[in-house]
Amino acid sequence: MGPSTRSIEQVGAELGLLPEEIEPHGRHAAKVARQAAERLATHPQGKLVLVTAITPTPAGEGKTTTAVGLVDGLRRIGRRAVLTLRQPSLGPVFGLKGGGGGGGRAQVTPGEVLNLHLTGDLHAVAAAHNLAAAMLDHHLSRGNALGVDPATIRWPRTVDVNDRVLRHVRLGMGGKEDGPERDGEFIITAASEVMAVLALAADLPDLRRRLGRMVVARNRGGVPVTLDDLRVAGAMAALLVEAAKPNLMQTLEGSPVLVHAGPFGNVAHGNSSIIADRLALRLAELVVTEAGFASDLGGEKFFDIKCRTAGLQPAAAVLVATVRALRAHGGGPVDREDVAAVKRGCVNLQRHLAILGTFGVPVVVALNAFSSDAQAERDAAREAALEGGARAFAVSSHFSDGGVGALDLAREVAAAAEQGAPRFRFLYRDEEPLREKAETIATRIYGAADVDWQGSSLADLQELEGLGFGRLPVCMAKTHLSISHDPALGATPSGYRLPVREVRLAAGAGFVTVLNGAIRLMPGLPARPAAEGIDVDAEGQITGMR
Repeated sequence: MGPSTRSIEQVGAELGLLPEEIEPHGRHAAKVARQAAERLATHPQGKLVLVTAITPTPAGEGKTTTAVGLVDGLRRIGRRAVLTLRQPSLGPVFGLKGGGGGGGRAQVTPGEVLNLHLTGDLHAVAAAHNLAAAMLDHHLSRGNALGVDPATIRWPRTVDVNDRVLRHVRLGMGGKEDGPERDGEFIITAASEVMAVLALAADLPDLRRRLGRMVVARNRGGVPVTLDDLRVAGAMAALLVEAAKPNLMQTLEGSPVLVHAGPFGNVAHGNSSIIADRLALRLAELVVTEAGFASDLGGEKFFDIKCRTAGLQPAAAVLVATVRALRAHGGGPVDREDVAAVKRGCVNLQRHLAILGTFGVPVVVALNAFSSDAQAERDAAREAALEGGARAFAVSSHFSDGGVGALDLAREVAAAAEQGAPRFRFLYRDEEPLREKAETIATRIYGAADVDWQGSSLADLQELEGLGFGRLPVCMAKTHLSISHDPALGATPSGYRLPVREVRLAAGAGFVTVLNGAIRLMPGLPARPAAEGIDVDAEGQITGMR
């Protein structure tokens, strides 16, 4: 198979969609109509495979590239496979990492369509979120009939670019025309609760219900004020009618990809939508889905938030590693052979295997191959992976070779999925107190000795339990560059104390966010933003995207 030239209608037809269920947006992407899920509801369900990773270096380790290569490889060995993927945020596209659709010969195409706007879902999320913010401030300026206490407002504004100066803002200038003056903030769209709801809703009616129960503040009596109270949730749902439909694209080899929702794994739950996964599971034998960052972040949230919410039963997991990351985690050079550093860095690999083992899923380690790898380094990684409990280990050259380079990985993953996860389990029970849930994640997943509850964070947790939110799962927000809260502690520390600085309720999404260390909900740009290298020529061709 070479690069695909198929129309998006052909991709959908091969996947099993009817012509009337494919709603093209240009030549390269389409929305999937809601009636497809209704028609397929009684079809046999395929098996779900999670792709996650070890602790990444700043540029990432090719997790999405591996997920794309794996699906291409599975199709080459005759398996009916589809990929479910998050939509890239413009923050990384114009920031440090660049695009989010894979790379080399293992990518979603065309990259400029995927990475720049796609069908407008992220803009719809931002518009819906900001409409709620505008209606809240309008309510305050028009007499505040609900008795909202401005000091309790926890509803930010949002924009989908990295912009550090918006982290803390002053809203209004006082007076009748400009509205009441108060402190506010902007967060990146990927961290919006509206984005979380888009990813976790079962369907459009469920999306509408979840929007309505979002809590934006308290009244002067301490009672939560919701978006239904503000009478804005219906209008928000209207903005999201099209965004609630998954987007259909394809890989360079023509493999089908459902792209939907885009929450980050470090500040949100980091997984693509339940709507897309459920649809894919009715259309394919094997569904590969990718969770944000490493197994301690998007991986843990995939199991404890997404699978819990949707009732999904994962069959297997793929843990992506690279020799260069293992060298770095072992204190060696990223771009030069150092077997001893790789062996030291394999502590991180084995910690992530232990994390995945906590959930009872069989794990295949995928070593994303680089030309700078030495065979002795790969052998060291293989030995550590198998000693750490991996079911199998495969070196995969999908970046340079496409699906052909992922054949060994595809065979191992297919076998692992057939084995399944008969002992799949969550990390904690619904009825456990919120504090206990957070501390379980901190100690069993992050390797912390204990948790330091700073400021009012513990009291806020207890208050949430008193308001009836105690059964919700916990969504931890922290750095992705360490299993801990602090990159300065190294990739794989243990025995430290995890500082919790803030707790936020996401009642519509159905979880409680716990912010650890210095994590921010609005990233900043790096010293050399990727935006500096992007341009467009006289023919309208976009150049410089990575």
